[in-house]
Amino acid sequence: MVGMNMAAPVETTGTLAEASVLQAQFGHLDGKELLEVMIKDVFKDRIALVSSFGSESAVLVEIVAQIDPTTPILFLNTGKLFGETLRYARMLEERFGLTDIRALKPDADEVAAEDKNGLLWTRDQDACCDLRKTRPLDREIVGFDAWITGRKRFQTDARADLEMIEGTPGQIKINPLANHSYEDLQAIANEHDLPRHPLVAAGYLSIGCMPCTRRVEEGEDYRSGRWAGTDKTECGIHIGENI
Repeated sequence: MVGMNMAAPVETTGTLAEASVLQAQFGHLDGKELLEVMIKDVFKDRIALVSSFGSESAVLVEIVAQIDPTTPILFLNTGKLFGETLRYARMLEERFGLTDIRALKPDADEVAAEDKNGLLWTRDQDACCDLRKTRPLDREIVGFDAWITGRKRFQTDARADLEMIEGTPGQIKINPLANHSYEDLQAIANEHDLPRHPLVAAGYLSIGCMPCTRRVEEGEDYRSGRWAGTDKTECGIHIGENI
């Protein structure tokens, strides 16, 4: 196990150089070992988990809760989520004793100006994601020096070379499950008897907003149910050059 005091807190502006130093020092770790260092030492009281409480969220949420259940969780509540997702978030909150889930919602004035009828997703999915996910997160994330994501290399070709630690404008991004396969996640969920998202049993393998998520048919790619029929593969919060 990683020692509690092996890493001193650091000041960061999220530069690529800073991320490279941390990657060289801690990039060999993953999962709980990596998060213990990041949450307890390097970014103590300055790190948050960002989640939409999708199909695999319980694995990462449980790890964070074991380390420190007071870790802030920034919940991207777009106003377009499945009711099952909202209930799942409450289920995990109670199961793991989470004490600081912060629901990030789109700005009401911006919604009134840009998506008055709630159908922006039918006209411009990128703009809808920007309004409902990217901007709410941008407003909240400035209060932290690092954030934790649930991204994995197996999910898309764009994530195939995902590093454990990345530099992004203003923050360091931690990807503790990057090395985990889909089978790894299922094994962990089974071993720990973790609650499953209610929609998984109905064939939803990657779960986002209700209008832009469908079931995955047999033989289809894991994320083929997201933004089906388009070339869109990311909501936007992970798009942008490292600096």
